This record gives sequence, structure tokens and C-alpha cells, in this order.
Amino acid sequence: MKNNVFRKSAVAAAIILCLGAGLARAQQAAAQAAPQPVGDFVAGIYSLVSSAGGTLPDWEKVRACFLKEAVIVLRTSWTALTAFSLDGFIKDFVDFYERPYKRGEATVVPKESGFTEKVVRMKAWEYGDMAHVLVLYEAQITGFAMAPQQGVDSWILVRRDGRWFIAGATNELVTPARPVPPELRESK
Repeated sequence: MKNNVFRKSAVAAAIILCLGAGLARAQQAAAQAAPQPVGDFVAGIYSLVSSAGGTLPDWEKVRACFLKEAVIVLRTSWTALTAFSLDGFIKDFVDFYERPYKRGEATVVPKESGFTEKVVRMKAWEYGDMAHVLVLYEAQITGFAMAPQQGVDSWILVRRDGRWFIAGATNELVTPARPVPPELRESK
């Protein structure tokens, strides 16, 4: 009887140790597999679409940030919004880099002079495998005699296979009539 009780206690202790070790390994694996913070992921997109003069962005790296079914709706002029598929979004950016822009006597082509989009402020929210990120950004064609254009992007993301993907994005330009929203204003 004593041996039976001892054997049952030993088996129970072994099970508890194995479960504890398994739980610790699972927690460690989950911590290692945790995706980068969603804000870092989104900020990286602005770097990916920016380029120094004479070079172009790696569009396959940009494409890899999106679900292939992503929907992107952007302000394409002061008065128009355009809905893009992922392929349409990439094509619009490629066309932008090729298009000459004129101001006064100067003409600038972004693929030759460069283009920069940078994050000014960001507000990110995560819940399980979904996230929403609002970004105040500035965009500027290098060498173009014009102040950077501010805009607000709204990114909807999902986590798949341990990493973030963009499911959708919308964009609006900041104007005197449409100032920076309170969520993205500088805190004092």
C-alpha cells in the first residue's frame, strides 16, 4: 500500500513538473513568437515607401506588409478619394515616382530627387489579433520648394501566423478647414 501511494505521488509530481515545464516552454515560445509592436510595424511602412534620389522602394517588401485582399482608400486630390486594390495601390505609388512635378520653373521627378514620408505622431490600439493605428505623417518630394504635406492615415491590421498584416487603410489630408484631429495633436 505504501509503495502504491508513493508511486501515485511520484507520478502526480512528475505530471505536475512536466505540465509546469511545458507551460513554461509554451510561454517562452509565445514570447519569442510575439510580433513586433504594431506601431513599429506601421512606422516601418513609411520607411519602405520613402526613397533617396536615384533609388526606388522595394515594392515586394511593401506588398508583403499587406493582405492580398487589402482595401486602400486614399485622398488622390484635394477633392477626390480613390479605392485601390493592393495591386492598384502599388501601381499608383510606382506612377507617382515616375511623374514629374512642376513648381515655378523647377521640375522634379521623385525617382530622381527622392521622396520621404515620416511619422509625426501615432496612436495605436491592439485587441487580440486586430489593431487600429492612426498616424499623423508628413510627405515631401526631395528638392521640391514646398513645405511637407501633412496627412492622417488610418490603418486596420490583423495578426496572422505571428505577424501583422494590413487589412485596410484610409487617408485624409490636413487642411486649415480640417486640422489635425485631437487624438494626434501634440500633448502639452
